[in-house]
Amino acid sequence: MALLEIEGLDVHYGGIHALKGVSLRVDKGEVVTLIGGNGAGKTTTLRSISGIVKPTRGTVKFDGQVITGVPPHEIVGRGLVHAPEGRGIFANMTVEENLDIGAFLRKDRAQITKDRDHALSLFPRLRERLAQNAGTLSGGEQQMLAIARALMARPKLLLLDEPSLGLAPQVVALIFKIVRTIAAEGTTILLVEQNAHMALGVAQRAYVLEVGKIRLEGPAADLAKDDAIRKAYLGIHE
Repeated sequence: MALLEIEGLDVHYGGIHALKGVSLRVDKGEVVTLIGGNGAGKTTTLRSISGIVKPTRGTVKFDGQVITGVPPHEIVGRGLVHAPEGRGIFANMTVEENLDIGAFLRKDRAQITKDRDHALSLFPRLRERLAQNAGTLSGGEQQMLAIARALMARPKLLLLDEPSLGLAPQVVALIFKIVRTIAAEGTTILLVEQNAHMALGVAQRAYVLEVGKIRLEGPAADLAKDDAIRKAYLGIHE
């Protein structure tokens, strides 16, 4: 069952045609990754899904309802939550305050407390830094906070944009281990990631975006074996 369906999405930035007829789907319970080079349109795709960017053509359907043109905060309220590229944390607020903002649309106080405890169990470092200003965290800790804050909104679908960007390899491995845990607990994930090797390793299906168009799609394991993908995105030349 498709939780997210995108059909014929076009996006323009002034004279730049950033997305050209992008169509994809994410089924309930899946991890799907969108890979491609810099400037391919990956972040624009996620921003279009979450309502930050308004497409010039096409539709976005989430959980059976068209959400094209719906304000971003309403989209969050429906269960589609975006952890953006660059983390987007509130640097002058504490870790605890950032987590509280993740739950700002919710009223179920008892469940919010349970969800915060669960998020902190996934990211124990954050528990030690609850009173610390988020801007003083390391890059890896800020990424953990961005994901934990997104989880506080109880997403049905989590959009993850470049979670490994700028992080040391051991931190990247930890982040992806937690992504696997989140998926195993039932959260559907659409992942945009420069590290194609890690992305294809965690996803069930994958799309390859080139210059605003979907060029390839299929099982992630199959694309990881594709010679063109291996050369272009995995740095493997045989």
